[in-house]
Amino acid sequence: MGSGLSSRPPERALPLPVQAMTPRPFKVLGIQQIAIGALDKQRLRRLWIDMLGLELSGHFVSERENVDEDICSIGAGPLKVEVDLMQPLDPQAKPAVHATALNHVGLWIDDLPAAVEWLSGQGVRFAPGGIRKGAAGFDICFLHPKASAEFPIAGEGVLVEMVQAPAEVILAFSALAGSRS
Repeated sequence: MGSGLSSRPPERALPLPVQAMTPRPFKVLGIQQIAIGALDKQRLRRLWIDMLGLELSGHFVSERENVDEDICSIGAGPLKVEVDLMQPLDPQAKPAVHATALNHVGLWIDDLPAAVEWLSGQGVRFAPGGIRKGAAGFDICFLHPKASAEFPIAGEGVLVEMVQAPAEVILAFSALAGSRS
Protein backbone atom coordinates (compact mmCIF):
# COMPACT_ATOMS: atom_id res chain seq x y z
CA MET A 1 0.00 0.00 0.00
CA GLY A 2 1.23 3.49 0.13
CA SER A 3 3.75 5.71 1.67
CA GLY A 4 1.02 7.65 3.44
CA LEU A 5 1.38 10.54 1.01
CA SER A 6 -1.75 11.88 -0.58
CA SER A 7 -2.10 11.70 -4.32
CA ARG A 8 -4.43 14.71 -4.33
CA PRO A 9 -3.06 17.86 -5.90
CA PRO A 10 -2.27 20.62 -3.42
CA GLU A 11 -5.10 23.08 -2.75
CA ARG A 12 -4.63 26.53 -4.21
CA ALA A 13 -6.24 29.76 -3.15
CA LEU A 14 -8.29 31.55 -5.76
CA PRO A 15 -6.53 34.59 -7.19
CA LEU A 16 -7.70 37.96 -5.92
CA PRO A 17 -9.71 40.06 -8.37
CA VAL A 18 -7.65 42.38 -10.53
CA GLN A 19 -9.41 45.41 -9.08
CA ALA A 20 -9.16 46.03 -5.37
CA MET A 21 -12.32 44.95 -3.61
CA THR A 22 -14.24 47.80 -2.06
CA PRO A 23 -16.22 47.18 1.11
CA ARG A 24 -19.43 45.24 0.46
CA PRO A 25 -22.35 47.75 0.76
CA PHE A 26 -25.00 45.12 1.54
CA LYS A 27 -25.64 42.01 3.63
CA VAL A 28 -27.10 38.63 2.80
CA LEU A 29 -29.50 38.20 5.72
CA GLY A 30 -30.75 34.65 5.23
CA ILE A 31 -32.62 32.23 3.02
CA GLN A 32 -35.79 33.68 1.51
CA GLN A 33 -36.79 30.65 -0.54
CA ILE A 34 -35.86 27.49 -2.34
CA ALA A 35 -37.58 26.57 -5.58
CA ILE A 36 -37.94 22.98 -6.67
CA GLY A 37 -39.03 22.00 -10.16
CA ALA A 38 -40.53 18.87 -11.70
CA LEU A 39 -42.64 17.96 -14.70
CA ASP A 40 -45.56 17.30 -12.34
CA LYS A 41 -45.74 19.30 -9.11
CA GLN A 42 -48.26 16.84 -7.65
CA ARG A 43 -45.36 14.52 -6.85
CA LEU A 44 -43.60 17.43 -5.12
CA ARG A 45 -46.78 18.25 -3.17
CA ARG A 46 -46.98 14.67 -1.95
CA LEU A 47 -43.59 15.00 -0.24
CA TRP A 48 -43.48 18.65 0.82
CA ILE A 49 -47.13 19.19 1.80
CA ASP A 50 -48.58 15.74 2.53
CA MET A 51 -45.55 14.09 4.12
CA LEU A 52 -43.49 16.98 5.55
CA GLY A 53 -46.45 19.19 6.47
CA LEU A 54 -45.51 22.47 4.80
CA GLU A 55 -48.33 24.98 4.61
CA LEU A 56 -49.65 25.89 1.17
CA SER A 57 -49.75 29.69 1.23
CA GLY A 58 -50.20 30.73 -2.39
CA HIS A 59 -50.20 29.97 -6.07
CA PHE A 60 -48.46 31.73 -8.97
CA VAL A 61 -48.79 31.23 -12.72
CA SER A 62 -46.76 33.10 -15.33
CA GLU A 63 -46.70 32.39 -19.05
CA ARG A 64 -43.64 34.64 -19.43
CA GLU A 65 -41.77 32.59 -16.83
CA ASN A 66 -43.33 29.29 -18.05
CA VAL A 67 -44.30 28.33 -14.52
CA ASP A 68 -47.21 27.02 -12.48
CA GLU A 69 -46.08 27.07 -8.86
CA ASP A 70 -47.44 26.34 -5.43
CA ILE A 71 -45.95 28.54 -2.74
CA CYS A 72 -45.43 26.74 0.57
CA SER A 73 -43.78 27.91 3.75
CA ILE A 74 -41.68 26.79 6.69
CA GLY A 75 -41.67 28.83 9.87
CA ALA A 76 -43.58 32.01 10.61
CA GLY A 77 -43.32 35.76 10.64
CA PRO A 78 -40.51 37.64 8.97
CA LEU A 79 -38.14 34.66 9.18
CA LYS A 80 -40.52 32.38 7.23
CA VAL A 81 -38.87 30.55 4.30
CA GLU A 82 -40.77 29.85 1.08
CA VAL A 83 -40.55 26.50 -0.67
CA ASP A 84 -41.85 26.90 -4.22
CA LEU A 85 -43.04 23.75 -5.97
CA MET A 86 -42.86 24.42 -9.71
CA GLN A 87 -43.86 22.76 -12.94
CA PRO A 88 -43.59 24.17 -16.45
CA LEU A 89 -46.72 25.29 -18.29
CA ASP A 90 -45.05 23.92 -21.44
CA PRO A 91 -42.29 21.31 -20.88
CA GLN A 92 -40.76 22.21 -24.28
CA ALA A 93 -40.54 25.98 -23.59
CA LYS A 94 -37.95 28.10 -21.80
CA PRO A 95 -37.29 28.73 -19.04
CA ALA A 96 -37.34 25.04 -18.22
CA VAL A 97 -38.25 25.30 -14.52
CA HIS A 98 -38.17 21.51 -14.21
CA ALA A 99 -34.81 20.87 -15.91
CA THR A 100 -32.88 21.24 -12.67
CA ALA A 101 -34.71 19.82 -9.68
CA LEU A 102 -33.31 22.51 -7.38
CA ASN A 103 -34.34 25.41 -9.59
CA HIS A 104 -32.98 28.26 -7.48
CA VAL A 105 -32.14 29.51 -4.01
CA GLY A 106 -33.45 32.91 -2.91
CA LEU A 107 -31.48 35.09 -0.51
CA TRP A 108 -32.79 38.02 1.52
CA ILE A 109 -30.66 41.10 0.73
CA ASP A 110 -30.80 44.26 2.84
CA ASP A 111 -30.04 46.66 -0.06
CA LEU A 112 -30.70 45.06 -3.45
CA PRO A 113 -29.75 48.02 -5.70
CA ALA A 114 -26.43 48.44 -3.85
CA ALA A 115 -25.81 44.68 -4.11
CA VAL A 116 -26.44 44.63 -7.87
CA GLU A 117 -24.20 47.63 -8.49
CA TRP A 118 -21.35 46.33 -6.33
CA LEU A 119 -21.52 42.72 -7.54
CA SER A 120 -21.63 43.83 -11.20
CA GLY A 121 -18.51 45.89 -10.57
CA GLN A 122 -16.82 42.80 -9.15
CA GLY A 123 -17.50 40.74 -12.29
CA VAL A 124 -20.63 38.86 -11.17
CA ARG A 125 -22.94 37.87 -14.03
CA PHE A 126 -26.66 38.59 -13.69
CA ALA A 127 -29.45 36.92 -15.65
CA PRO A 128 -31.42 39.16 -18.02
CA GLY A 129 -34.36 41.10 -16.62
CA GLY A 130 -32.74 43.33 -14.01
CA ILE A 131 -34.48 44.20 -10.77
CA ARG A 132 -38.22 43.55 -10.98
CA LYS A 133 -41.20 42.45 -8.87
CA GLY A 134 -41.18 38.74 -8.06
CA ALA A 135 -44.04 36.30 -7.44
CA ALA A 136 -44.18 37.20 -3.73
CA GLY A 137 -44.28 40.96 -4.47
CA PHE A 138 -40.69 41.74 -3.48
CA ASP A 139 -38.08 43.27 -5.78
CA ILE A 140 -35.83 40.52 -7.14
CA CYS A 141 -33.06 39.78 -9.61
CA PHE A 142 -31.10 36.65 -10.47
CA LEU A 143 -27.41 35.78 -10.55
CA HIS A 144 -26.74 33.79 -13.70
CA PRO A 145 -25.81 30.12 -13.19
CA LYS A 146 -22.98 30.32 -15.76
CA ALA A 147 -20.03 32.70 -15.98
CA SER A 148 -18.96 34.43 -19.18
CA ALA A 149 -15.77 36.03 -20.45
CA GLU A 150 -17.08 39.47 -19.51
CA PHE A 151 -18.49 38.35 -16.14
CA PRO A 152 -16.29 35.54 -14.76
CA ILE A 153 -18.20 35.05 -11.48
CA ALA A 154 -21.57 33.25 -11.47
CA GLY A 155 -23.61 30.61 -9.64
CA GLU A 156 -21.52 27.68 -10.93
CA GLY A 157 -24.63 25.85 -12.10
CA VAL A 158 -27.04 27.26 -9.49
CA LEU A 159 -29.47 30.09 -10.23
CA VAL A 160 -29.44 32.47 -7.24
CA GLU A 161 -32.35 34.84 -6.64
CA MET A 162 -31.57 37.99 -4.69
CA VAL A 163 -34.66 39.34 -2.91
CA GLN A 164 -35.01 42.81 -1.38
CA ALA A 165 -35.83 42.20 2.27
CA PRO A 166 -38.68 44.32 3.65
CA ALA A 167 -38.09 46.33 6.82
CA GLU A 168 -39.60 43.68 9.14
CA VAL A 169 -37.24 41.00 7.78
CA ILE A 170 -34.20 43.28 8.17
CA LEU A 171 -35.29 44.08 11.74
CA ALA A 172 -35.88 40.40 12.60
CA PHE A 173 -32.45 39.37 11.32
CA SER A 174 -30.83 42.33 13.13
CA ALA A 175 -32.51 41.25 16.39
CA LEU A 176 -31.39 37.66 15.81
CA ALA A 177 -27.80 38.79 15.18
CA GLY A 178 -27.94 40.98 18.30
CA SER A 179 -29.06 38.07 20.47
CA ARG A 180 -26.01 36.07 19.35
CA SER A 181 -23.53 38.71 20.53
